Formats: sequence, structure tokens, C-alpha cells
Amino acid sequence: MLFRGSDGYPHLLDQIEAAPPVLTVMGDRTLLDRQAVSIVGARNASGAAVRFARMLAHDLAAQGMLVVSGLARGIDTAAHAGSIDAGTAAVIAGGIDITYPPENAALQRDIAGRGLLIAEQPPGTQPHARHFPYRNRIIAGLAMGTVVVEAAPKSGSLITARLAAEFGREVMAVPGSPLDPRAQGCNLLIREGATLVQSAADIAEALAPIGGVAGRSESYRQEPAPDADADDGARRAILDLLGPVPLPVDELIRQSDVASPIVQTVLLELELAGRIERHAGGRVSLAA
Repeated sequence: MLFRGSDGYPHLLDQIEAAPPVLTVMGDRTLLDRQAVSIVGARNASGAAVRFARMLAHDLAAQGMLVVSGLARGIDTAAHAGSIDAGTAAVIAGGIDITYPPENAALQRDIAGRGLLIAEQPPGTQPHARHFPYRNRIIAGLAMGTVVVEAAPKSGSLITARLAAEFGREVMAVPGSPLDPRAQGCNLLIREGATLVQSAADIAEALAPIGGVAGRSESYRQEPAPDADADDGARRAILDLLGPVPLPVDELIRQSDVASPIVQTVLLELELAGRIERHAGGRVSLAA
């Protein structure tokens, strides 16, 4: 178990406001000292995208990077399969001892043995829909950059990318055909300013200017992280303030009098449910 504020806790993850107070890990903890890049994407990805994600992950790991993903079907599975021989970390939504999805049982055991398995939820916890936004923030927080390979416009992968942007990390996307709905999310990210990447070399070039942040901090936070679990009262307070006109998130925090990590958690839940839309400048509104 890695506790926030103690030696061994991932430095980049510790920098985000809503970092987990404790992580359960299984495998090679020294992998956390590497420069990390997250690769995420569609569960129902095309065969070409799966092949490309696997090759991309292999090349990045061969360069000494840690490839982070979420062990989901499709692109996540390809990313782990491509990088497991040289360095991969899987962030799972349930407890460290729970296998999900079932078809990835062998891969999950392999990652625990040769890579690194990471969980925020206590052992024995079955993954539920509400756990996946928490997992996504860890995937984004662990890495200096997030690469999206195929994603629908309202997918969890795009939420991970937007979280990475909010954390001040590099957001990268692989372009796709405008005729394929699975590529619309990536093309949208690129239109909004994400870095277009077509190879591991492109990713290394994009991350080079911020490579210095990979080192471990001289000091650690000593105060425990605030509880990011939201109750019904907080959800109602936030929903009451939202409307069709985009509202800055910091204004939402100020007016709701709800802690920032809880506001971000509620917004993630609402975005996954399709109830809100995000706009430029860190603003949100109720979905039309």
C-alpha cells in the first residue's frame, strides 16, 4: 500500500488536488520512477487501431517509458499487451484482487507479475460505474501525457484526456477517418488543440519540453487528501447551479461551497451520464 505523503507514492499523481490518499499496488514498484505516458481509447476499437496502439506501446516501452492504461477491452488491452515486456502499469476500477473484465484475467495476472497493477478501491471491491471516473483521474494523473487512440465524442477516454489537460499534462491524439464514428473524439481533440501524433517519436518529442517534471519531489504533502466522495446534497447543490449557459468551474466551486475535489467528482459523474457539456475555458453547462 502506498500512502500519499510517503516515500514511494507517485510524484506526478501527488501533484493533483484530488489524488487518492492510498493506493494498493502489486508488482514492480520501481516502474513508477519512469517517465510515464497513458494510452487510452475505445473498447470497440477497430482492428487497425488495436494494432497501432499495440505497436505504439511497444515502441514507447522500448524507449524506457512506462505505459499506463486501464485494462479495459480494446485499446487499453492492446497498450498493455504491447508494453508488458518492457514496462506497463494497469489502473483498475475495483479492488486489487478482483478481475475485470473477465477475459483479461490472464493479462491482469501477467501485469501483476511483470508490470504493475494499481487500485484505489479496497481489496474485494467489485467495480461499479461510479468507480471508473476515479480510475480515469489516476490514469491521467500518473503520466506526463495522455494519448487517445480512437474514441467516441462522449467516451470515458475523452474524459481522461480532459482531466489530463486540467492537470497541466500533454494531451495527444491519433487522427482517424472522418467516416468512422470511433475517430470523431480524437479528431475533435486535435481540432481543440491536442497534439497530433502518428508514432512513438512524435510522443517523445511532445513530452521532451516537460521531461524535467518526472523527477521525485524534494518534499511531500503531509496533510491527508480530502475525501472526494460526493453525497446527494453536494450533487443537488451543483445541479441547482447549472443551466444552459456555461459556468466556470471555479465559480461553481465558489457558489456551491463544496470542496473542489468533490465538485470535480460530481462533474465527472454527470459527464459520464451525458447530463453536462464541457466548454472552452474550463466552463460547464447542462447538456441540451
